[in-house]
Amino acid sequence: MQENNPAASPRKPRLPAIEYIRGISMMGVIGIHVGSQYIGNPASNAHLTALFEIFTRFSVPIFFFISAFGLFYNLNLDNWSYSQFLKKRWKTVLIPYLVWSVFYLVHDSWLYGSALPSPLYFCGILFFGVAKYQLYFLVLLLWFYLLMPLWVKMVKKLDMLWLIFLLGLQVMFDYWSSFSEPLNLFVYSLPDDSLLKPFFMYRLNYWVMHYIFIFVLGGWLAVHIEAFQSFMQRRRALVTAGFFLSMASLLAYYYYLLGPQGYTQLEAINTAHQLCPAGIAYTICASLFFFTIFTYNNYPQWLKNLLHILGKHSYFAYLVHPLFIGYLALVLSKSGHLMTAGIALAFYCAVLCLSVATAAIMRKAGDKLPFINALTIGVYKKNK
Repeated sequence: MQENNPAASPRKPRLPAIEYIRGISMMGVIGIHVGSQYIGNPASNAHLTALFEIFTRFSVPIFFFISAFGLFYNLNLDNWSYSQFLKKRWKTVLIPYLVWSVFYLVHDSWLYGSALPSPLYFCGILFFGVAKYQLYFLVLLLWFYLLMPLWVKMVKKLDMLWLIFLLGLQVMFDYWSSFSEPLNLFVYSLPDDSLLKPFFMYRLNYWVMHYIFIFVLGGWLAVHIEAFQSFMQRRRALVTAGFFLSMASLLAYYYYLLGPQGYTQLEAINTAHQLCPAGIAYTICASLFFFTIFTYNNYPQWLKNLLHILGKHSYFAYLVHPLFIGYLALVLSKSGHLMTAGIALAFYCAVLCLSVATAAIMRKAGDKLPFINALTIGVYKKNK
C-alpha cells in the first residue's frame, strides 16, 4: 500500500543523474579519507595528494546539493506536512545514524581497547557526530531537515539576484569560520574543560550555515526543473568550461600554498578545502557539471549499470568505508609497509570495492531480513 503523503507532488520522472552523482560523491569521500592515510607518508607525492584531497573536494557539499534536489523535486511546496516529512526522514537518517554511531563506538572500543563513553559524554558524541569521522554529515543533514520550513520559504521567494546575494553571504561566512584569526584564537584559548569549547571546535559538524547556499541551490533548481534543463542543454559547453576552470583554480591555490607560501601538504589541503572561495566555486560548478553530463551525455550500458550500482549502494558504502580503512591500515602497519603511491591507489580500490560489495551483500540480506536495511540505511519493505 502506498503511503498517503501530502508532502509529495504527483510522481515525476526519475532522474538517473541524482543516483549517479551519489555514487561519484561516495567515491570522492573515500578518496579524501584514503588521502588522509597516504599523507602520513613523509615522502608522499604532492600530485597524488591533490588527486585524493583536492580534486574530490566537491564530494561532501554535493551530497547536500543532491539531497535538497531530491527533496524538492517531489515536494508540493503549497501542500506538505512538516510532521510527516520529519517522520519519514527520521526513519531514513536518524535511526541509521544512531545505529552506526553505537556500532562504531562499540567496535572501536573492542578493537583499540578503549573504554566506552559515559552517558553524558555519549550524548555529546551523538550531538556533534564524532562517533566516527564520516558521521557528522548525517548530523548536518538532520539539522537541514529540522529547518525544512525555512528552506521551503526561501526556495519559494528567492530569485536569481537573491541567490547571488546568498552566495556572497556564504563566501563571507565560510571564510570567517575557516580563516578568522580572532575566532581561532578565541576557540583555542578556551579551557579544555569548558562546555563552550566543543560547540566551537566542532562547528563544522552542526552549523548548517556552512552549506546553506549549496542546499538551497539544489532545492531551487529542482523547483525550476524545466528552466534548469533548458539551461543545461543550451549551456553545456559553458558548464563544462566552468567545471574545469574552477577545478584548475582550486588546484592552483593548492600548489601556490605548497610553493611560494611554503605550506606542508597537510597545511595546504586544510586550507584549499571546500569552504574556501575557490572551493565553493568548484562545488557549484561540479554540481552543475555532473548533473549536466549525467542527464544529456550518452553512455554505454555497462557504464550506466556501474553508475547505478555505485549510486544504489552509496549510502551504506559511505557509512561502512572507515571500517575497511581502519583494518587495511592495521594490516599495512603490522607488515611494516609505508603507504607509497602504488599502495595508496591499491588501498583506495580495495576500500571502494569492499565497501560497495558489503553494501550489496547487506542489501540482499535485508531483502530477506528487512530490519537490516531499516536499521542500516533507512530502507523499509513496502507493503503490498
